[in-house]
Amino acid sequence: MTSRNLTVVTAGLSQPSSTRLLADLLASSAARSLSARGEETAVEVVELREHATALANNLLAGFPAADLKSALDTVLGAEGLIVVTPIFNASYSGLFKMFFDVLERGSLTGQPVLMAATGGTARHSLALEHALRPMFAYLQAMTVPTAVFAASQDWGAGGTTDALASRVDRAAAELAELVLAQKPRRRADPFQDVTSFEALLAG
Repeated sequence: MTSRNLTVVTAGLSQPSSTRLLADLLASSAARSLSARGEETAVEVVELREHATALANNLLAGFPAADLKSALDTVLGAEGLIVVTPIFNASYSGLFKMFFDVLERGSLTGQPVLMAATGGTARHSLALEHALRPMFAYLQAMTVPTAVFAASQDWGAGGTTDALASRVDRAAAELAELVLAQKPRRRADPFQDVTSFEALLAG
């Protein structure tokens, strides 16, 4: 078996959160889909709530702290990306937007991305198409056709509804196909010539 690496970016604020739960479901399904095609899968998770302060500092100073830089490197080096955000005011969360604002246009060129979101009602599902998809188009990523939205009613006492499980598996299979079609990603470090935030403070 060859090995593929997937990265999950989740912007849930609570712990545990439905956003992280959906992210884990998508990652597990994508790993199963790749395994069925003879590929081992390593999954790394980037919890944005852990980088909230560093993201604010980065926007102010323009330099990523070490932990944030490591998270960005993980995202840039992934062969497939799963991104999940809660929906606030009919769009992605501010924390989610801050993280992707750090990336330069073109830094995700050709990278397969599976978009997903959680919200109170299915009325917010259109945010995936009018907010998330244009943002990743700007970053020149390759988004899978199926975006997954999970509303409150998609979570039952025994787990997920059949409808949500079906959407998860379909989107994950689409991501697996795109990952397999890609050449290995080799990206220059976008911060290699930038003094670290810690070094700036020390100086």
